[in-house]
Amino acid sequence: MALLQVKMVNKSFSGLTALNNVNLDVEEGSVHAIIGPNGAGKSTLLNCFVGRLTPDTGTVLFNGKSLIGLPPHRINQEGVVRVFQTPEIFADLSLYENVMIPTLARRDGHFALNAWSRADAQIKVREKVEHILDDVGLADARHVLAGTLSRGDKRRLELAMCLVQDPKLLLLDEPTAGMSRADTERTIELLKRIGERRITKIIIEHDMQVVFSLATRISVLAQGTVIAEGDPAAIKGDARVQEAYLGGAQF
Repeated sequence: MALLQVKMVNKSFSGLTALNNVNLDVEEGSVHAIIGPNGAGKSTLLNCFVGRLTPDTGTVLFNGKSLIGLPPHRINQEGVVRVFQTPEIFADLSLYENVMIPTLARRDGHFALNAWSRADAQIKVREKVEHILDDVGLADARHVLAGTLSRGDKRRLELAMCLVQDPKLLLLDEPTAGMSRADTERTIELLKRIGERRITKIIIEHDMQVVFSLATRISVLAQGTVIAEGDPAAIKGDARVQEAYLGGAQF
């Protein structure tokens, strides 16, 4: 059974159809890219996964459990963690403190910053934070204020804040938006390393180099409808996708 199952999901806004009978199966351990032109419905679909929007009809199952109607914090506790298009960090706190906050919040579902009273628990939390910072290549900057980082390093910090929550499904919304090519390449390599953890990932991305470098499966949305789905090679050669993206030209 797929980790995430989306069946016949529809969503409209004031009579405008944003999602039209969307079906999607995301296999555990996969990197599933959702691509499409601007206005295709990608962000609307992602918002239906995390509780920001409720589908008009259809089902969204995660590990066999319906996510529809659950508030965002409960979906997060189920193991669905989102990386936003604009990095969501605490600019006036250090990198270490940024990663510590979701670690503590994860324990009780709220920001209980003094919840860890036992010395051994404190040690485990600190070790976990240090390990994650090292994993994303930011250990040497642990005491730097987050607001001073480059965009690429802010993205790495946000990924650390997500990874420390032990996600089962990581949702990445335009993870390389606004980055230089060098930062984009570093982010691709980081996401490949994260892949070694066998965390299932959904990526929304316009940069086809990023998509084809990372995705094991791709779904293509156009005007709220899935028009194609398959592995990267199949999508590259699909005439419908080429028409939707490039007016018939090849990738």
